[in-house]
Amino acid sequence: MTQLYPAIEPYEHGMLDVGDGDHVYWEACGNPSGKAAVVLHGGPGSGCTPWHRRLFDPSAYRVVLFDQRKCGRSTPHASAPEMDLASNNTANLIADIERLREHLRIERWLVLGGSWGSTLALAYAERFPNRVTEIILFGVTTGRSKEFDWSFRGGLADLFPEQWGRLRDAVPAALRDGDIIEAYGRLLHDPDPAIREQAALAWCTWESATPAWPPAERLSPRFRDPAFRMAFARIVTHYVQHNAWLEDGVLLRDAHAIADIPGIMVNGRFDLQAPIGWAYDLKRVWPRAKLVIVDNAGHDASNASIAEELIRATDEFAKP
Repeated sequence: MTQLYPAIEPYEHGMLDVGDGDHVYWEACGNPSGKAAVVLHGGPGSGCTPWHRRLFDPSAYRVVLFDQRKCGRSTPHASAPEMDLASNNTANLIADIERLREHLRIERWLVLGGSWGSTLALAYAERFPNRVTEIILFGVTTGRSKEFDWSFRGGLADLFPEQWGRLRDAVPAALRDGDIIEAYGRLLHDPDPAIREQAALAWCTWESATPAWPPAERLSPRFRDPAFRMAFARIVTHYVQHNAWLEDGVLLRDAHAIADIPGIMVNGRFDLQAPIGWAYDLKRVWPRAKLVIVDNAGHDASNASIAEELIRATDEFAKP
C-alpha cells in the first residue's frame, strides 16, 4: 500500500493582504524548484492541515497551501463575536488564489481540492484555465443547489434521521418550520454567547456524523476547539445560505473551459456527503478526467485507500 509522504514543515510562509481587511495565511513546502501545486481545503472553513502536505512527493513538488478567508490561521477569524462575513464569497476566494499565484511568481500550477475545495478548484480552473496544469479532485462536489440541499436541507436526513433530529431539535421551536440554514445562520450570530456556542456544537456534531458509515455519535476531534467549530459553522452556513454565489449548474455548463486540462477525480463509493453520481455528472462533461472509485471509503479523506489514490495521482502528474 502506498504510504503518505513523510511529514514536512514549510520552507516559507506568510500573510497575504487580499483586501477587505482580510489577510490570508499561506505556506510553501517541498522543493522550491519543483512542480508547483496549490491545495484548496474543504469546509468551507476547514483550513489546511499537515496531512495535505503529505500527499505530494516533497522532492518533486513545490506545494502551496493556504487558509481561505477568516478560517485557520487567516485573519480576522470568523469565530470573533461580531465578525462580518460579507467579504467571504466564492468570487473573492477565486481572486485570492490568483493573487497568491502572482505573489509567489508561479506561472502555472496543479490544483488539488477536496469536498468544497473541489467546487472551488473547478470555479478557479474555469476562470483561469491557462494557469492550471492539472486538476485533482476528491469527494467531488460541483456547487449545485441540489448538492447543498442534499447535505444541509434534509436530503441526508433519510439516512441519518436520529442525527438530523438532534440538529433540528437544537433550533428553538419558533424557527423550526423555516429553513434550517437560515435558523442556524441567526443562532450562530446571536448576541448571547451561550446560544452561539450551543448552535456551533450542534452543527459540528451533525457534520461529524455523516462522513463515514456507521455514523459517528461523537464530535470529531477536529471540532474540539471552540474557535474552530464556531468559525467552521458560521462559514459553512454563510456559503450554503447563498448557494456559494454560483448560478445553479454553472460549473458543469462551463466545463468546456477545462476540456484540455488533465484531471483525476477520487471518490468513495459510499461517500454520502458527496455521492459518486456527482462525480459521474462532471465526468460526462469533462471526458479527459479519470474517475477513480474507492470501494471501501466514504467522505473521510484520511481513509487510507483515498489517500493512496491521491498520492498515485500526484505521483502521476509529477512525471515530466
